[in-house]
Amino acid sequence: MPRRPLRLRTAEADAEVRAGLDRIRAEFSVPGAFPPAALAEAAASAPPSDGRVDLRDVPFFTLDPPGSLDLDQAMHLERRGSGHRVRYAIADVAGFVRPGGALDTEARARGVTLYLPDANAPLHPRPLSEGSASLLPGRERPAVAWTIDIDDAGGITGVDVRRALVRSRDRLDYATARRGDGDARIALLGEVGERLIAAEAARGGVSLPLPEQEVVHAGGGWALKLRGDLATEAWNAQISLLTGRAAARLMLDGGVGLLRTLPPAPAEAVERLRLAARALKVSWPGAASYGDIVRALDPALPRHAAFLHDAAGLMRGAGYTAFDGAPPEQAAHAAVAAPYAHVTAPIRRLADRYATEVCLALAADRPVPGWAREALPHLPEAMQRALRRGADIDRACVDLVEALLLRDHVGDVFDAVVVDVNGDRTGGRVQLVAPPVFGRCDGEGLPLGEQVRVRLEEADPARRRVRFSRAS
Repeated sequence: MPRRPLRLRTAEADAEVRAGLDRIRAEFSVPGAFPPAALAEAAASAPPSDGRVDLRDVPFFTLDPPGSLDLDQAMHLERRGSGHRVRYAIADVAGFVRPGGALDTEARARGVTLYLPDANAPLHPRPLSEGSASLLPGRERPAVAWTIDIDDAGGITGVDVRRALVRSRDRLDYATARRGDGDARIALLGEVGERLIAAEAARGGVSLPLPEQEVVHAGGGWALKLRGDLATEAWNAQISLLTGRAAARLMLDGGVGLLRTLPPAPAEAVERLRLAARALKVSWPGAASYGDIVRALDPALPRHAAFLHDAAGLMRGAGYTAFDGAPPEQAAHAAVAAPYAHVTAPIRRLADRYATEVCLALAADRPVPGWAREALPHLPEAMQRALRRGADIDRACVDLVEALLLRDHVGDVFDAVVVDVNGDRTGGRVQLVAPPVFGRCDGEGLPLGEQVRVRLEEADPARRRVRFSRAS
């Protein structure tokens, strides 16, 4: 079959996609409209400006996916000697939400913003999440301002966090903000981002360079694309990770907080991955760490892609850990290779509002507010439940569009890469070269990490299922 992108363009196809998305909303109980009391609170809330440091003259900018309006973060970067100063302004959602009120109650029930291809289900009402709390350009906004100094090795040398007033200058997006385009801000972000990536590697951290499937609606149709391979996304993520590490250190030193944790991979899992590397002819010298190997791979190469999909198994088990008093035994996040906390997305993620309030109190040497402290033990379970639902919805949306894209091509033969093989060798999973579809593949002796020809046997939109067999 020709290597051409498949796109659903007709009005009938559009109606089928939207009907399928509506079924997903019902199946996963995606929240709809906010209760009137929560909407009223969101409309009436206005954080006080008293006691805030005035940072309105700092030329902050935001960097997000195209079209985003729920802007949690704005940054400003500058060189300081051989190091850098990172200013990261985070939307001050706690200033808008009354503890125990109708808006707070609804946000606790939702947990996170849920994103579907045609519309999101926000954690907070849109007048707040895309309006009064969002760090939109040219608007004066209340924020929580982090100031973090790093040295020439990417190490943290100073941290300050306090409430502020900010005014972002520009809203940039990943698709158009590129290093080398003449924007000094992006050039500096690349400089800081690469320094932090090198520091992460030195600590033993690892970020899997695997693009994610994404359903897009553009050009009058629906299609699948791979997202996550832009350098600006990786650099932006490093600024958030830096802030999360600074927050975790504040909370551990203060003896109270909420961490995002991931235990180290068991030795037997790492050994299994070594065996997979040998089978895929991926070089793994004895002294090299798992992270060293991953950073050297190119997901565009079939064998490397198969290894990276296998390596993703070592990242399972992330959760939240609340503590009040003695620090937890497992305080670190293995992929970050340091203690880490979620504090940079309070518009879209419930836990960040509470963790941020803890950090503000500890930095100012005052007691943590009772509403925040009392909620900490209940947040891990609530967040895991919300994040699991979000992941299930993401997968269901991709599965739906995969099946619809391929429905009229049953019997066609595609080029694919074998990314996983069943333990009994009776089948596995493949990724098509184009479009970027993953699916089950029947057939004995699938060669892991190699390109094969596969025949589409089933594409069922109702069951959101795609199945292939190895073509002779």
